[in-house]
Amino acid sequence: MAHMLEAPDTARMPVRTASPMWLVVALACAGQFLVVLDISVVNVALPSIRGALAFDERGLQWVVTAYTIAFAGFMLLGGPAGDLYGRKRMFLVGLGLFTLASLAGGLAQEGWQLLLARAVQGLGAAVLAPSSLTIVTSAVPEGAARARAIATWTAVGAGGGAAGGFVGGLLVDTLSWRWVLLINVPVGVLVLAGGARWLTGGRAGGGRRLDLPGAVLVTAGLATLAFGVSQTEVEGWAAGATLAPLGAGLALIALFLLVEARAKAPLMPLGLLRLRSVGSANVATFLTGSAMFCMWFFMTMYAQNVLGYTPLEAGLALVPSSLAVVLGSQLAPRLMRRAGARTVAVSGTLIALTGCAWQSTMTVDGTYLTAIMFPGVLMMLGTGLAGTPLATVAMSGAAPGEAGLVSGLVNTSRTMGGSLGLAVMSTIAAARTAGVRTPQALTEGYALVFVVGTAVLAAAALLMWLWLPRRGAGAH
Repeated sequence: MAHMLEAPDTARMPVRTASPMWLVVALACAGQFLVVLDISVVNVALPSIRGALAFDERGLQWVVTAYTIAFAGFMLLGGPAGDLYGRKRMFLVGLGLFTLASLAGGLAQEGWQLLLARAVQGLGAAVLAPSSLTIVTSAVPEGAARARAIATWTAVGAGGGAAGGFVGGLLVDTLSWRWVLLINVPVGVLVLAGGARWLTGGRAGGGRRLDLPGAVLVTAGLATLAFGVSQTEVEGWAAGATLAPLGAGLALIALFLLVEARAKAPLMPLGLLRLRSVGSANVATFLTGSAMFCMWFFMTMYAQNVLGYTPLEAGLALVPSSLAVVLGSQLAPRLMRRAGARTVAVSGTLIALTGCAWQSTMTVDGTYLTAIMFPGVLMMLGTGLAGTPLATVAMSGAAPGEAGLVSGLVNTSRTMGGSLGLAVMSTIAAARTAGVRTPQALTEGYALVFVVGTAVLAAAALLMWLWLPRRGAGAH
């Protein structure tokens, strides 16, 4: 692979006419759709996976966390890799890894095989996602056409998240849980073939080197921390089996920060985080992500394990919530022009907090409207409203040449927060149920998660109000 990466994109290839712009955009968007779809599509399959591969509650959350930690840890590496080795090449490498890992996960016979496949999927997604966006921006001329293309790319990503529950439920009900992963294989092969034929993209990074040590350290640190947190439910906080991975995870994160401070081309330039706009927006994004990312996980488990929904019914039940996050994202720019980014971010977080608090009142005999739909819509509407202004505030403090890096930081903060948040919340729920799997015990565990989520969102809203720059205030 190293030899392949060193060769220029156009070496020994015949010159051909430019591909149609719409086809290039469509291929890039198809890659992004798969990346986002795979974050949410497995949620409705989790109860089936638990029975098939004998996962316990702690192990089950790693089916999601293994993907998101690898995705978050290597995401900032994906953009520079495309500049160095060529956008087309890295798109194909990322999609190839993702497709092969999907096949391996779908055929897994043991729990560890599935978790390893999910981690490799996350690595492939981290390479694929940034390349797909740069392919779109390089294929479409600057101006209104590029804005529409980026909006299409964003909408396709949101659509992948929205479709995940329905697609996953349909596949589990009609085929088996394995098909939530295997479905990626034929789609991935088609996009790979189209990409190899019609995509173009050279390198632009000169002699710059990738910060591979930084990516490995932050990914290993996050994974070790998450494992340490999951150990607390069985071993307790004072046990060596808990303290050892927690200490090792913190040490790896500290080493990562040391490496970044000294690296010539750091994965995460720490100086950027000293800007008020960038630092405050990333911390707020981390907190909201830690509370809201796990919402899909626990609502799916509640719907199937307590209310008795089938996988398809659970997927359909969350469709209104999925659409609400798209609506919130679309409304946010209009509201920001009137009220300012800080006000919209805080208001969105408070709306999500209201839904989270409502969800914490769930009961074993809850009805769809009051136990799933209305609180879910509020949570996701608020999440959509808060996400855009937080990203906008972060970008406002960056120089034009740092825009892509700051955007990657925001996405990484959201995904990292979600990964660690899911690990913490799963441990909280498991500790509350104490191994009892009656509907009443499970409901109490899930409800406690949303109580904690409400507190985290309250802290995030307060932090935004105090720390985010005011309208018209400087970013420093």
